[in-house]
Amino acid sequence: MPPSDCAAQCDPLDGVAETLDRAAAAAIAQITHGLSPATLTQAYSDWMQHLACSPGKQLQLAAKATRKYMRFSDYVLREAHDPDAAPAIEPLPQDHRFDDPAWRQPPYNMLVQAFLLTQQWWHAATTGVMGVNQHHEDMITFAARQMLDVLAPTNFIATNPVLQQRIVETGGRCLIDGFQHLIEDMSSLARGEQPAGTETFRVGEAVAVTQGTIVYRNELIELIQYKPTTEKVRPEPVLVVPAWIMKYYILDLSPENSLIRWLVGQGYTVFAISWHNPGSADRNLDMEAYRRLGPLAALDAITAITGASGIHALGYCLGGTLLAIAAAAMARDGDERLASITLLAAQTEFSEPGELGLFIDESQLNLLENMMWSRGYLDSSQMGGAFQILRSNDLVWSRVLTTYLMGEREPLNDLMAWNADGTRMPYAMHSQYLRRLFLDDDLAEGRYHVDGRAISLSALRRPMFVVGTERDHVAPWKSVHKIHLLAPADIRFVLTSGGHNAGIVSEPGHKGRHYRMLDRPQDGPVLDAEEWLARADSFEGSWWTAWGDWLGSHSGEPIAPPPEGAPDKGYPPLYAAPGQYIREH
Repeated sequence: MPPSDCAAQCDPLDGVAETLDRAAAAAIAQITHGLSPATLTQAYSDWMQHLACSPGKQLQLAAKATRKYMRFSDYVLREAHDPDAAPAIEPLPQDHRFDDPAWRQPPYNMLVQAFLLTQQWWHAATTGVMGVNQHHEDMITFAARQMLDVLAPTNFIATNPVLQQRIVETGGRCLIDGFQHLIEDMSSLARGEQPAGTETFRVGEAVAVTQGTIVYRNELIELIQYKPTTEKVRPEPVLVVPAWIMKYYILDLSPENSLIRWLVGQGYTVFAISWHNPGSADRNLDMEAYRRLGPLAALDAITAITGASGIHALGYCLGGTLLAIAAAAMARDGDERLASITLLAAQTEFSEPGELGLFIDESQLNLLENMMWSRGYLDSSQMGGAFQILRSNDLVWSRVLTTYLMGEREPLNDLMAWNADGTRMPYAMHSQYLRRLFLDDDLAEGRYHVDGRAISLSALRRPMFVVGTERDHVAPWKSVHKIHLLAPADIRFVLTSGGHNAGIVSEPGHKGRHYRMLDRPQDGPVLDAEEWLARADSFEGSWWTAWGDWLGSHSGEPIAPPPEGAPDKGYPPLYAAPGQYIREH
């Protein structure tokens, strides 16, 4: 080796330099909660420079500002003579901040109108500037919306009539109560405790109570086999693969809204994976480890215990993505154990990941990777913070107003308590997931390798039931719908009301639920999302019943239930569900 090459490759400062760079990036990430200052600066510079060079856009924005001022002035004049005058602008359908009748009284109605018109103008100002990178435009639009959410009249005593009325009614007591709530929450956060009220929903007592037994355990999963509640069961068992970004009992909450309990009641032998909550020692667990130790190990156990030739597999969120990867590798290798595949709010194509993509680019990932490198994992608070920012009106400012200003602590329900029971993600897996799937879209573009060989979702020909949710900020339904472009299988696609979690936890009898549904036959033509929406049939009620009918049509006649575990095959019953991994914090 030439001396120059040796010097370049063997410089003893290389390791020191890398460590310093990683430590610096990790420190920045801690301060900014994983947001890259470089990306934000680039986005702002890109937008400002192109706007400065766009006289037409500037003229357009000036004209819009003038028209909005005239609309506001016209409303002020009309309202002075007619208190019921039509407003100049209405809030967006999803914006419920100004629903209270007090906001329609002067002068607060004027504040609302001015705020909404300003919000509309800023949207015009941050979009449609020629030459701006799309990712940068999305970031600037998002940042402007966050700024306006902070400055909304709902957030200040002087400009919120509902809050003022509450202060008068309570003699100011609500502010004292709110301050106490703030101190309690800050103390709980500092001690690493869960929010007040979660003690009502203890795992194994109020939630995750469906009867079952742990029949297999490795360093990453516990496999739960649930006790049958019917005399006979379908010959095809069901494997539930939840996301490891969440604890599995999102699908086994209270008895009345547990998907697992409902499925057992439909006459199926149900198995569910409960993931280990990783720590620093698990930093090197990667996507391949999750595939091999997760669904593949579970399928081996289920096959040994039940003797079934076909297994229905269900994957939720990140678990659905992993299931799709595992299924594609199985199809490539001639493994035919899957009878069907169900994907719930799970993406397989990541070119349009929605607002979550705001946090994913090379600079952002550099910060996140170095933050995980320093600890070996991504803490649940980091991911939870990102999700809260995406829905700041619902998850941040509404809580500030209700809890800390009005002094009303909203009682926790089972879903909220589950959401507070976060998990961590190991460094290697999360880095691969963000880079190979979100950033590079390797799975959809044929570059994803399993066991050193490429896999393709075009190998999936087992029947598929795929669910998207209307208000999903994590896996937008149009992104989920793209499975039609990748897999030639017979696909029944369902679009249900609700968001990423509430849309899935949608038990029969839940008021206000509805869904759309349309089948695509194997090798059939592909409809884009908008055309699918126009053609899909609408239904009232829960999508669970539609899934139950579909699952039944792909299952055999009921038989006697299988035994609990298989001690003679190395799968003895270990201990009662929900097991030990679910209790890890």
